[in-house]
Amino acid sequence: MTPPETAVAPAAGSSPMLELLTGFISELRAAGLPVSLTENLDAMEAITHIPIEDREAFKYALAATLVKNNAHWRAFETVFEVYFSLRGAQYSLGGDHEDLPELDDDEADLNPEGAGAGVGGGSGEALSPEQLAEMLFQALQRGDDALMRALARQAVTRYAGMEPGRPVGGTYYLYRTLRNLDLDDVLDRLVQQARDDAPAPLTPLEERLERDEFETRIDRLKKEIEAEIRRRLVADRGVEAMAKTLRKPLPEDVDFMHASREELVGLRKAIYPLTRKLAVRLARKRRHGRKGPLDFRNTVRHSLSYGGVPVEPKFRYPRPAKPEIFVVADISGSVAAFARFTLQLVYAISSQFSRVRSFVFIDGIDEVTRFFEGVDDIGEAVHRVNTEADVVWVDGHSDYGHAFEVFWERYGREVGPKTTVMILGDARNNYHASQAWVLGEMRKKARHVYWLNPEPKAYWDTGDSIVGEYGIHCDGTYECRNLRQLEKFVEVLE
Repeated sequence: MTPPETAVAPAAGSSPMLELLTGFISELRAAGLPVSLTENLDAMEAITHIPIEDREAFKYALAATLVKNNAHWRAFETVFEVYFSLRGAQYSLGGDHEDLPELDDDEADLNPEGAGAGVGGGSGEALSPEQLAEMLFQALQRGDDALMRALARQAVTRYAGMEPGRPVGGTYYLYRTLRNLDLDDVLDRLVQQARDDAPAPLTPLEERLERDEFETRIDRLKKEIEAEIRRRLVADRGVEAMAKTLRKPLPEDVDFMHASREELVGLRKAIYPLTRKLAVRLARKRRHGRKGPLDFRNTVRHSLSYGGVPVEPKFRYPRPAKPEIFVVADISGSVAAFARFTLQLVYAISSQFSRVRSFVFIDGIDEVTRFFEGVDDIGEAVHRVNTEADVVWVDGHSDYGHAFEVFWERYGREVGPKTTVMILGDARNNYHASQAWVLGEMRKKARHVYWLNPEPKAYWDTGDSIVGEYGIHCDGTYECRNLRQLEKFVEVLE
């Protein structure tokens, strides 16, 4: 497959381009991005209006037509960079690379060791590390992107130590290359040179602006080095293997219980647009509820205008009632992350419920509704729940049975026919008594009882998990490991 950087731009409707985009969109779908047929056609049309040899224009034209959610941008960019990486003999491991441009006389004076082969041109193989560092300094000082690209390739060749077939990730090669370039020291040299070249001492603001500009150029160099490493890995391992290696789940597919710090930040950003969408969906669902029973008297009355024929049946439309939500959440251990995002979601769409009350437990239980009252930042309220709630009874190990028993004793009389109870937890009870009868009593009084479990179904009822024992008393037990599954559950709420 010929990448767009080196190809003679074919017509968008030609077979090679059609095959190219079809494969790319298949990779996007494999990464989890929802790409419809209409968007596929839009992308085809968009690239007929841009020069395909312009990599940036090609990339952003595809992004404008295929990416609908800002949270999906990173996944799109990863797939694009892998799928359209330059490939060929010039990018194979150990192959020849772009020649370094020649230095002019002034640059040669700054680089006294540069007299000799490899400095005035050629592939740069004869350059010493000091000469390469001097050329890099000059390129960054001038902001010469062409020279930086050539130096990035030489730096990867010299320092990365890439070996064909070796199963090492690109991060390792990037670290080795950057460690040898010592870009922090280069930045200090650049700033000092700017001070020396200035006709007058730099003010703090001027010095900060100079430093910011050099940091921007160094970031561009790092991206060039990263792109070069990625190209060579693709040449060695193939597109499919690299795409699978670098593919990361979308924020809505990240597992609550195993999310990294960076992924948790993405989850927090993704939850707010999700809450708006769910609130609109719930309101529409309630507004367009099913017709009620036949209104016989009203039907007969309207039939008089048709000679007594009931042409237009009339129904008693039910008044849509907002449910009352009780959230009962286990906040022990890794389950706490799942409870945190569920509480944020429920309170963010609380306008669709007549009342929301929250209870958290480990082996003791505490109502934490007060933490959410009159707050603007739900995340801060959830933090207070995790740090201030009185949820330890004996030893701080999960005891669902005792927590449920205390809940029923304290709050059971407040559960009524408008109440929907959501229980959040993995049902790992540390082999204590289940007290499942509490859920049976709760179901008799409540409108609905649902159980949301952040563990995969394959782990249910294994070890000390007793979700099946509790599930027989619920209207439904749902696997909710990520935002996508949580969104599907919210759709069943009435």
